[in-house]
Amino acid sequence: MSSEVETSRGATSAVSQRDSSTPLGMTKIALIQMGCGAEPEKNFSRAIEFIRDAARKGAQIACLPELFRSQYFCQAEDHKNFDLAEEVPGESTAALGEIARETGTMVIASLFERRSAGLYHNTAAIIDADGKLLGKYRKMHIPDDPLYHEKFYFAPGDLGFQAWQTKRGNIGVCVCWDQWYPEAARLTALHGAEIIFYPTAIGWHPSEKKKFGKAQHSAWETIQRGHAIANGCYLAATNRVGHEAPAVTSARARR
Repeated sequence: MSSEVETSRGATSAVSQRDSSTPLGMTKIALIQMGCGAEPEKNFSRAIEFIRDAARKGAQIACLPELFRSQYFCQAEDHKNFDLAEEVPGESTAALGEIARETGTMVIASLFERRSAGLYHNTAAIIDADGKLLGKYRKMHIPDDPLYHEKFYFAPGDLGFQAWQTKRGNIGVCVCWDQWYPEAARLTALHGAEIIFYPTAIGWHPSEKKKFGKAQHSAWETIQRGHAIANGCYLAATNRVGHEAPAVTSARARR
């Protein structure tokens, strides 16, 4: 399998995969890397504009970073952050469905899902180019480390590893910490995934970057290259950008 990679100015990068259904035999994907501020509605509006921009540049699949609607709130254990959660499907998936249908671009969006009272998931929604929700994946591997207090917020996923047949190929979706587990990629590939997407929120503590940053980044890239090589598929990961102190939110979530 062969691929070509191009990086555009600003917030998106595009990776093209062979696909006999397109005139040039390629499927172009956009990995949207964006800074996330304290106001969810502003983050959401910026994400919509990035999807439009990617579509204008020919993207057929657009993947947003993990929990893109807010800052990475898992840096602290704070019950107020549960106000950020929403139903999936819900208002966000409806709005993203509209932009998918408008642009003809598939969208992969990571959201804080409120499943029921006291039960929450870190969930990726997969929205087809016609605006329909194909399905969702709930993050299976939940970290619990300093400044990554995800077990305070999220229950492990219960939907298993999946792949979805689309006009742009068979795609699978995992989320961030799943990247470190070979069985996640293997099981997703065994379901037929030709591209595995990983919406991600990962970085360094400023005091550790100088000493450990190079090795940590190398390990992060190496594990993902290994998944692609071992499973004979493409792998695409997108991250948020910038520096975030422990998150402070000034707007409530969509209901």
